[in-house]
Amino acid sequence: MPDQPHSPTTETADTDPRAPRAPGPSPYSERLWVPLWWWPVGFTIAGLLAAEIHMGAPGLRAWLPYLLLTPVPVWILLWMSRHRLDVTVADDGTAELRVDRAHLPVSFVARAVAVAPTAKSAALGRQLDPAAYVQHHAWIGPMALLVLDDPDDPTPYWLVSTRRPDRVLAALGLPSAG
Repeated sequence: MPDQPHSPTTETADTDPRAPRAPGPSPYSERLWVPLWWWPVGFTIAGLLAAEIHMGAPGLRAWLPYLLLTPVPVWILLWMSRHRLDVTVADDGTAELRVDRAHLPVSFVARAVAVAPTAKSAALGRQLDPAAYVQHHAWIGPMALLVLDDPDDPTPYWLVSTRRPDRVLAALGLPSAG
């Protein structure tokens, strides 16, 4: 009977993480920047290297290493910060996780958990399945673990670095187990 109200135990689009969602803006987006303190360290290393080269050249050529080596830490640190993690809503209304160019529809996720920074080494150590999809960044402590339920995919789970795993899981509509 379609006119009856849903009981609290009945799964609806609001409670079922596999139900289609209404299209809209990205519910979560994160750029995985390197820590701010890496920037002065990078410039200090480039400056020390330029000073070493400066000692061997007189005149105007002495300042050339500073000019040429200053962009190097900028390029390296921006390159290391290029990774993105997004939760998007597809045209059919289902949510999906996008990590760089890889994407995972939420319909294939059986369960998910936020991995604390203290449990990160265990998750990446002996317990790590070689077939798992791992997007690890050492400068980010917590991770999100998404166990897959797809018989056609040999990947058992995704393990991705994120600063706010609970918000990622909430944006996907998945309860955090654990």
